[in-house]
Amino acid sequence: MVDSGAVEQTAQTTTQPEIISIGETMVLITPTVAEPLETAELFRLETGGAESNLAVHLSALGHHAAWVSHLGADAFGRRVERQLRERGVDTSLVKFSDDAPTGFYFKDPGNGVIYHRAGSAASAMTPNDLTDVPFEQAALTHISGITPSLSVSCNALIESVIDRAKHSTTTLSFDVNYRAALWPVSEAGPTLLALAQQCDIVLVGLDEAEVLWGTTTPDAVRALLPDPRILVIKDGDVGATEFSGDDRVFVPAHKVDVVEAVGAGDAFAAGYLSGYLAGSTAEQRLSLGHDRAALVLQSTTDLPTL
Repeated sequence: MVDSGAVEQTAQTTTQPEIISIGETMVLITPTVAEPLETAELFRLETGGAESNLAVHLSALGHHAAWVSHLGADAFGRRVERQLRERGVDTSLVKFSDDAPTGFYFKDPGNGVIYHRAGSAASAMTPNDLTDVPFEQAALTHISGITPSLSVSCNALIESVIDRAKHSTTTLSFDVNYRAALWPVSEAGPTLLALAQQCDIVLVGLDEAEVLWGTTTPDAVRALLPDPRILVIKDGDVGATEFSGDDRVFVPAHKVDVVEAVGAGDAFAAGYLSGYLAGSTAEQRLSLGHDRAALVLQSTTDLPTL
């Protein structure tokens, strides 16, 4: 639990954000060249988090995007906040805790990632920590399926956001973002399905939908998720399909030389949501999503020079 007496808020004054994105960001430690952790000798520190990645991309696209979370009052936490602020993200709603550290994870090329996030400052967040976050006044509020996997209190936080959003004019966006390393399908499947049903815009990968719910086509996913006003199903290098009311629109993915796919989903979501906020057509916003994803697919980091 984060002690309110030990929490320090960043001294950044801003106007009301257009987009508020809520979730954990960690320090990413990765070899400077693509070799396994066991043999690598040089490493670099980066920032990794689905919700903050989205905020960085949206900021680069000209939106006032704020990221909300807790960080440890440590060198890692201060580094994360500074790096995101320098990339244009509004970090005025970020809080620091003396009672819990900033989470971090290692990228082990060829072997996936290794998390060290248990007991992190963000995993201790509760619904009370969002009392003063004005997301009801934001045009769009974004959450992901990563947060409810972090702790019981984080799951309650997401449920609270959904409940508050229902009684406001904010558009609630939900990226399913299933992480197998954080919780089993038996728990994640029904939980993420129930959360998705209550949101306005839902983004999900066709591959993760198959793992979570056994659906193998975009139409099957829509049949399972009829309630979201807009459902976007991403199918890797094939393309993406948007369902909105009775309309179904498919736009093929761009052909690019893929260096690494990590972070492309966050980039796609940002491009798509930017188009949505601008009032673009379904074809245009799906294309904007592909545009943004292509930037990351051709880079070795989650956030290339934008």
